[in-house]
Amino acid sequence: MKILVVNEPFVPGFCRTQRWAARTRGRVLRAPDWLAYATAVLEKDSHEVKLYDFPAMDWEKDKLAEITRQEKFDFAVLDSTTPSIFSDIECAKIIKENCGAKIIMVGPHVSALPEETLTESKGMVDVAAIGEYDYTVRDIVNSYPNLEGVPGIAYYKEGKPVRTTPRPLIANLDDLPFPAWHHLDLMKYFDGGKMYPYIDMISGRGCPNACIFCLWPQTMHGFKYRFRSPKNVVDEIENDIKLCPQVLNGGEFFFEDDTFTVNKARAIEICEEIMRRNLKITFSVNARADTADAEMFKIMKKAGCRLLLVGFESGVQELLDKMHKNTTIEQARNFMKLAKEAKLQVHGCFVIGLPGETTETANKTVEFGLNLGLDTIQFSGAVPFPGTRYFKMCETEGWLKSKLWSDWLGQEGEQAGVVEYPGMSREQIDKLVDSGLKRFYFRPSYMIKFLLNTTNKADLYRKFRGAKNFISYLLGGK
Repeated sequence: MKILVVNEPFVPGFCRTQRWAARTRGRVLRAPDWLAYATAVLEKDSHEVKLYDFPAMDWEKDKLAEITRQEKFDFAVLDSTTPSIFSDIECAKIIKENCGAKIIMVGPHVSALPEETLTESKGMVDVAAIGEYDYTVRDIVNSYPNLEGVPGIAYYKEGKPVRTTPRPLIANLDDLPFPAWHHLDLMKYFDGGKMYPYIDMISGRGCPNACIFCLWPQTMHGFKYRFRSPKNVVDEIENDIKLCPQVLNGGEFFFEDDTFTVNKARAIEICEEIMRRNLKITFSVNARADTADAEMFKIMKKAGCRLLLVGFESGVQELLDKMHKNTTIEQARNFMKLAKEAKLQVHGCFVIGLPGETTETANKTVEFGLNLGLDTIQFSGAVPFPGTRYFKMCETEGWLKSKLWSDWLGQEGEQAGVVEYPGMSREQIDKLVDSGLKRFYFRPSYMIKFLLNTTNKADLYRKFRGAKNFISYLLGGK
């Protein structure tokens, strides 16, 4: 079969592959790693596949129409997010009208609302893949039109959307082929907080924690952290170096696992495998405040770890408890102490506007973030995505101010506030987010450190590009 896999166009710079899909404040662009996995699975099954990333190429919908007029595809795989869903359905229509392909939609929005999405598409989407879709897409292609036996999907039966039995999560992640990066130009992807170029690594899926707002575990990958073997992970690193050798010249690998540090022994094993092969790489990881460990941090640093990204989320214990973060303020401070002792940088993430938030608690969180000793910081407004416990709470309590999915983005494509609480409006939440960012990044001490801690030309490039993007947002530019 001939299959088109598309990271669809939407607003310029839209990053649909992050947890909170939007045009980010720092204009981050991340490779479509989940689509790249599905592409690799299809290729392994001897299908002819083309993967296109429209945001990375700065292509619009007219290019999608051109491609699908020129080439006839049997199937097309499209991603979905809540802010972009109406546009995603429009892309499905463009493909279907130009080449007649059967449309498979994947991703968090269609996973949370498969029947609704099929109905809203008015026949433009043929099948919804629910949750982890690497093998689901392959099975749809191989079984079509007899879909009753394909688990983990919704499709039309006698004119109505129906679901099949749930698909079990992938037990052995080592069986998956490496992402099909060969379809993409990895130099197109940029994040001012990461070295340039950077390549995503996913060494495990799922998260054992149950934060009420976190999208991926609740809609896609579940709460059990499933591991790839250290050998398999480092094999992929070596493969990626061959595809993009520039990553060794000032770039880095980023472990996109929800919490790379949740299993100390396994994190150490990956680091030891990197060192055993004498790979001189730089990498960064996601971590949690309750996973701080001096021995692990020391070994990670020795293996090339540069930065830990940590969801501290709030500086108020009561709010941490309400969001089921299962961490403490004291753990956050201890994490910073041990990270600094190991000479690891820390990027702290905070959410403003979760249940129980007031102007007073938000200001406490901002002050906590400013005084924690972080190298970089991220304040975000809380967004209740469909499929999460937070979304259900907002619906039940009447905090959700719109269910028109296009309202999930602002005028320039940035994240928009869609919740309000008694005594706290969405405008106040947005204002507090921007104020916190300005107070952190516009400090003279930070600016001096920003300039002095530059290691090479690639680092200088990513810093000034990132700073330009970020300042443009903060000062109201496009």
